[in-house]
Amino acid sequence: MRWRMQPSGIITLTTDFGLADSYVGIMKGVILGIAPQATIVDITHQIAPQDIHQAAYIVQTFGAFFPPGTVHVVVVDPGVGSKRRRIILTTPVAAYVAPDNGVLTYVWREAMARWGTEKCAVYNLTESRYWLPHVSSTFHGRDVFAPVAAHLTLGVPPAEFGEQCEEIVEAMLEQPSRGRQGELVGRIIHIDHFGNCITNITLKHLKEAGIGERMAAQLIGQRIEGLYRTYSDVPIGALVALIGSSDHLEIAVRNGNAAQTLGAGIGDIVRVFPFTHDAP
Repeated sequence: MRWRMQPSGIITLTTDFGLADSYVGIMKGVILGIAPQATIVDITHQIAPQDIHQAAYIVQTFGAFFPPGTVHVVVVDPGVGSKRRRIILTTPVAAYVAPDNGVLTYVWREAMARWGTEKCAVYNLTESRYWLPHVSSTFHGRDVFAPVAAHLTLGVPPAEFGEQCEEIVEAMLEQPSRGRQGELVGRIIHIDHFGNCITNITLKHLKEAGIGERMAAQLIGQRIEGLYRTYSDVPIGALVALIGSSDHLEIAVRNGNAAQTLGAGIGDIVRVFPFTHDAP
């Protein structure tokens, strides 16, 4: 399957590099040296170091909001320099350039559900003529992923970068389960800049479990009653459960920081009960 999408010239960057060092700027320099007309968009460089699960969540939140033909580069790569593959995932609307370590898990699953293998493809990046001449064993973002993304925006077909693969490595991303009292049991998978605790429980999960607005969530011994539409539906300083912009259940504090208030962190368990049940 050949990628027939006209490149938009847009490249997004998602990394765990932070902003204190020169790594992000260097990647941009490499891209612009190959494709001077490229438009580079920073998604975030604040993924927790080596946190593949957080990266996978973030990556599936933004692709739908970019023009067709956008190239998304994801560099959260604890296995850099090892034998893990470097890949391009193409869909009918975008291309993703990343290490094959699970960071594309959600994107891959959504693409397979929506388009299937007939319209999506994965390519192993083995053609070194599209890399920088010298490849460091610790900075593939600069030496491999950035130049590949730049060449993609210039119209080089994905198949030119290496052989096609059948599938990708999927991270072991835990899905919500059912507890002994019929509750949904999930976990916090991301804490945003505001301290909102975003869970792996989606609106779809709640509907399938028959849980609606009359519900109670339990996190770190705190019970949050009701499912609200937005933060301002509760008093300032109050805990609130709502469906956020990515359709995931989140626990927040109006005009406050839920993670700090509760002492919550990524991986903590969240239980959601129908309101007719009493949470422990």
